[in-house]
Amino acid sequence: MLRFDRVSFSYRTETATISDVSFEIGEGEFVALLGENGAGKSTLLRLCNGLLRPTSGRVSVRGYDTATTKTSAIARFTGFLFQNPDRQICQNTVYGEIMFGLEYILPDESERRRRTDETLALFSLDGLGDPFGLSRGERQQIALAAILARKPVLLLLDEPTTGLDYRECMTVMEIVSNLNAEGTTVFMISHDMEVVADFARRVLVLSGGRLIGDGPVRRIMKDPGVLREASLLPAQIPALAMTLGDSFANIFTIDEMADTVGQRALARQTSVGKTS
Repeated sequence: MLRFDRVSFSYRTETATISDVSFEIGEGEFVALLGENGAGKSTLLRLCNGLLRPTSGRVSVRGYDTATTKTSAIARFTGFLFQNPDRQICQNTVYGEIMFGLEYILPDESERRRRTDETLALFSLDGLGDPFGLSRGERQQIALAAILARKPVLLLLDEPTTGLDYRECMTVMEIVSNLNAEGTTVFMISHDMEVVADFARRVLVLSGGRLIGDGPVRRIMKDPGVLREASLLPAQIPALAMTLGDSFANIFTIDEMADTVGQRALARQTSVGKTS
């Protein structure tokens, strides 16, 4: 689906923001991109669909070279959520915002209306609402809804849960997760390690424009060397597990922690019972 082959990028004559980065993301993966502020994460995401083009190396998405393919052609099968929703919203109603993106991919008006109504219901949005009169979190949901209405095969998300409360965050991430389960490839930047732990299955770690980690979320989230180099803290349960020693080494979720603690407590009670 997406391939970076020794990609570097710099803005004009500045020091390289992205330096010699290589990785592949296959169809249907859910990958999170982590790193400290200024690591180059947003720049890397913009390289994925041709919004930026590499200074050297090659980026290909679904077989298309982003350096030689029109961004509009790539946009037909990709969706990109900016960190700031106000960079995307351009219509005066929520309904119009969702319809706007569909006009370029669906020639049939009745199908556009059906898709828009379906998306409004999915996000529980008021189609007559003024996007610019809503909260930051609500605008973020509208921008994402407009993207998902187009049913992209590759979804690029730059901090999709910024500005959302817990309920809104879970609503958005469950929708994204369901799309991934149906086959949509997801590549997501996030600073929320709990969201990454709960939803991503693979993690890339960027630091100073270099790729320093790539692997299953369970392994990367417990790699102290990689986390330290990227100035990252693990999610709460993996962090707790690492402090409890080797017997908790495989613990990653709340349920796993509860089961292990319960089993150890039961074993201790049984041991005490036998000796009394």
